[in-house]
Amino acid sequence: MRILNFGSLNIDHVYRLPRFAQPGETLASQAYQRFCGGKGGNQSIALALAGANVCHAGLIGGDGLWLKDFLHGRGVDTSLIEQVDEPSGHAVIQVTPNGENTIILHGGANRKFSRDYITRVLAGFDQGDFLLIQNETNGVAECLEAAAGLGMRVFFNPAPMDPGVPRYPLETVDCFIINETEGRALTDEKEPDRILSAMVQRYPRATTVLTWGDKGVLLAQAEKRISLPAEKVTAVDATAAGDTFIGFFIAALMKGQDMEEALGMANRAAALCVTRPGAAESIPTRDEVKHHVFPDTPPQKR
Repeated sequence: MRILNFGSLNIDHVYRLPRFAQPGETLASQAYQRFCGGKGGNQSIALALAGANVCHAGLIGGDGLWLKDFLHGRGVDTSLIEQVDEPSGHAVIQVTPNGENTIILHGGANRKFSRDYITRVLAGFDQGDFLLIQNETNGVAECLEAAAGLGMRVFFNPAPMDPGVPRYPLETVDCFIINETEGRALTDEKEPDRILSAMVQRYPRATTVLTWGDKGVLLAQAEKRISLPAEKVTAVDATAAGDTFIGFFIAALMKGQDMEEALGMANRAAALCVTRPGAAESIPTRDEVKHHVFPDTPPQKR
């Protein structure tokens, strides 16, 4: 069993500021760093560090060849990553002292997926394999339909959210992984419980996982609800926390863990991630997550 991640690869330019810049304001950056990023790349790295057999499909420009090397060095199968005549995707990220961030994203090569490329990639996968996909690339609807037609198990993280997402063939999705903003956009509901109820009503065969920031995580299926609190940590940078959660959650499911165990592992991984600066560089390994002791937290199943 393998997981294919059809996802973005970005060069992240991170600026540390005392607060977010306001309209018309110029702020001096306290520090600058360049990182490997992109929701797709982050999630593939999280999957690999969590022990999953993950193959990343994505596009980069000549300026992003080091992104491919970075993923490969962390255990990701990069054989399907191709170079195109377009600058790589990139992000400009503001990070405040309490770990909050704002992100300006430019798609670049991530928006150049062709139908031929999608077909060639999916030809190497079959029934029982997993597909993970986000919304930072083009071709999302085509990927969802083609993967479902092959009998793959489809996981969809609709980030960044845009008005086109509800028009995707969402009935093909086996598991939605969303935050409150994405949940509101998909359901027109504001409260987490109402978001989950609406998702179950609209997509009754799917599982919905709702990440709830420092309040924890919620899961809903047609006959099941799970709620877990967040781990107590001091946040430094929340940039890749959601991507870390997704990678560890899916990796745990691939290893045969049940939903509650998978959520617990993912919760711990995301909490450890926010205590470190950067995006991909902040993602912990499975061993780090298993052995890290969080304050006031009961022991996890291992």
